[in-house]
Amino acid sequence: MKLLAIAGLAAITLVSVEDEIAIGKQANAQVQKQMPALRDQPTIGYLRGIGQRLVRQAPGPRYPYTFSAADYREINAFALPGGPVWIHRGVLHSATNESQVAGVLAHEIAHIAQRHAADQLTSVTLTNWGLGLLGAVLGNSGGAGAAQIAAGFLANGVFLKFSRDDEREADRVGLDIMRRAGWDGRGMVELFDILRRESARDPGSVEVFFSSHPSPQDRIAQLRAEVARRPGGTRDSQQFQQVKARLLRMPVPRSMPRQ
Repeated sequence: MKLLAIAGLAAITLVSVEDEIAIGKQANAQVQKQMPALRDQPTIGYLRGIGQRLVRQAPGPRYPYTFSAADYREINAFALPGGPVWIHRGVLHSATNESQVAGVLAHEIAHIAQRHAADQLTSVTLTNWGLGLLGAVLGNSGGAGAAQIAAGFLANGVFLKFSRDDEREADRVGLDIMRRAGWDGRGMVELFDILRRESARDPGSVEVFFSSHPSPQDRIAQLRAEVARRPGGTRDSQQFQQVKARLLRMPVPRSMPRQ
């Protein structure tokens, strides 16, 4: 009976948007200390421009979205609660056109817009610790409580791993976001094709992606069908090609440390 009650509560997101934003800010501060951030301002400005254009089409609460890049060679991206989005330099190296980058960012924005991390926070806390700790989280999210919770959930990878249902929803919502923002939806599908090719050519470059994202194989067909129903949109830009060329002239990005 207790487990059923917890499952029922977990189906309801008990974390407010304000709590989610506060915890996300703390989590982002910790990620910034752990990751080698890419400091190249033209590249960061370019990513933020794409991100803000996508955010204007995002549903849900008006989160304070931010966009950062990690100077890692691996292909990956992730979202934190309440707005922070990170993309690896490896995505920009591997992408062949701008719509593919827009597709990656749109997918991560969709995770935030659909409050997937807040759902996880509610579910995992209730399942493992019950309502008492959740009440403490909600009562202290503006200060030390948020820092403690963010550290605990980052250490366990809770914010970085979404369910298959969450991933499918982020595909669907992200595809709608990027198309409404004016990009060709084929870019999202093409990025999956790149991941598949890279997994055969250089498994290490995609290992981190597959460790935190369910395999996309069962999602590609559905995306292809949806994209075919509404073709059109921007595929590439001169600015993307300039940014990519700039990054390729820079020292090669480092590999992520092994856990």
